[in-house]
Amino acid sequence: MHFKLIIAFVEDEKTDKVMKAARESGATGATVINNARGEGLDKGKTFFGLSLETQRDVVLFLVEEHLSRHILEKISDVGEFDSSPGSGIAFQIDVEDAVGVAHQIEKLTDFVEEVL
Repeated sequence: MHFKLIIAFVEDEKTDKVMKAARESGATGATVINNARGEGLDKGKTFFGLSLETQRDVVLFLVEEHLSRHILEKISDVGEFDSSPGSGIAFQIDVEDAVGVAHQIEKLTDFVEEVL
């Protein structure tokens, strides 16, 4: 089984919704890194040196490759990445190898066969 890593930068108030949507689309779990900051096309607003931008969470999903595009699109829809500028981004990268996922492979095998 081959995997992809989906990395999503999500507004912190949308993290739970994004994770729920990813699970419903076939993701078996995620790792959340809280309180990330970043800038898009426009520089962030400040008030006396304090950022007024909302905090972001970085959410990492290790997903089966056949499910990855569907999960990525669902994350984008729920996070409103394309409809609301500055709300977040997500992308996927190939994973050459992974360990510690044997229990996930057992659960994913039947699910992926149904999808294919």
